Amino acid sequence: RLKKGDIRVRVRWNLTALVWKDKRDVYILTNMHCPPAEGSFCDEHGNAIKPATVADYKHMGYVDKADRMANSYSISRQTWKWTNKLFFHFLDMTMLNSFILLSSCGAKLSHRELFLALVRNMLVHAAKGPPRPPAVSSAISQLEEASQHHWPTSSTSRLRCCVCSSRRKRSYIWTKCVKCDVGLCISECFQQFHTKATFS
Repeated sequence: RLKKGDIRVRVRWNLTALVWKDKRDVYILTNMHCPPAEGSFCDEHGNAIKPATVADYKHMGYVDKADRMANSYSISRQTWKWTNKLFFHFLDMTMLNSFILLSSCGAKLSHRELFLALVRNMLVHAAKGPPRPPAVSSAISQLEEASQHHWPTSSTSRLRCCVCSSRRKRSYIWTKCVKCDVGLCISECFQQFHTKATFS
């Protein structure tokens, strides 16, 4: 167990890993500093003396600030997969960089406002969705209108069932949908026509 002022160092190739004890343990991995000497280093007042590696960390202020800003509106979630963590981290940093670039252009928009604007734009884009083929669009409209007065009724003439025909099956019936005005078998086809996009 380390005491105040203790330094422990491990070196491999050009990497130096050290732990320094002050009020708590400070861990640092560096490739730009010479390995400090191990031991316990305190001044005459009993204060732990910082090794040069720890003292130089003050130049990392912008990295700390970037991490703090990215975490303010982070979209990351707890997950065991490191790939998911990396993806969400990159997404957070992308949004932060977008905010920094926008601010450098003179835009008066806070980080939170930009975040909300991006979310709204993504929702609008997702709501539009990709263009649908005509056949699919007409099938979707059938589903959306399923509860709007689609009732079976008798036909004055024999009709071919729309669903059976799509399956290349001949079926002549005397029933149809009041609203759609297409022939449909009353047994199963009527329900399938109004609840499924395709009938294969």
